[in-house]
Amino acid sequence: MEYSQPEEIMQPEEVSKDSHSIKQFLVDLLETVILAVVLFFAINAVSARVRVDGFSMVPTLQDGEYVLVNRLAYRNDLPTRGDIIVFASPQAPNLDLIKRVIGLPGDMIQIFDGKVQVNGQVLEEPYIAAAPIYNGEWSVPEDHLFVLGDNRNDSSDSHAWGLLPTENVIGKAILIYWPIPEWNLINHAETVAAIQ
Repeated sequence: MEYSQPEEIMQPEEVSKDSHSIKQFLVDLLETVILAVVLFFAINAVSARVRVDGFSMVPTLQDGEYVLVNRLAYRNDLPTRGDIIVFASPQAPNLDLIKRVIGLPGDMIQIFDGKVQVNGQVLEEPYIAAAPIYNGEWSVPEDHLFVLGDNRNDSSDSHAWGLLPTENVIGKAILIYWPIPEWNLINHAETVAAIQ
């Protein structure tokens, strides 16, 4: 004799509860996805994250470090002398570079005998790897900046390719966030020591 198990029959209220939980799950999932997308775009509107590739900013920034960039820092103002900025390369717009602002619109930059002068005053630069071994003179026009890497003799910057249009500026580097042992705020104030 065969015995069969009676089939479970779901009552209408149980079916309704199951369908309600699936709907609630889908609504929660949709809300989470929408929130994630909104946060992603909001965070990217005000900040950028860049990886330092190369040695042009040594000793301030090391190859492989990740830096957080404030995109809103120059929304209404120009960078100040000493600021470390991220910008689209004038030579290769798809390439972002990171350098230090040395000259502002209207400045006269001279580099001779291992010294950088802005408007006739020699900069004190405790942050550089070594004094520059090149010479030159540049006049910074409106809507342009003169930028140099801290590793002056191993940097593709304004001394090599010219002046940076201010429209190329993405933002101000504010924080080294990776690797974790190198975590540090980037102090721009100490680098402005030259001209006041």
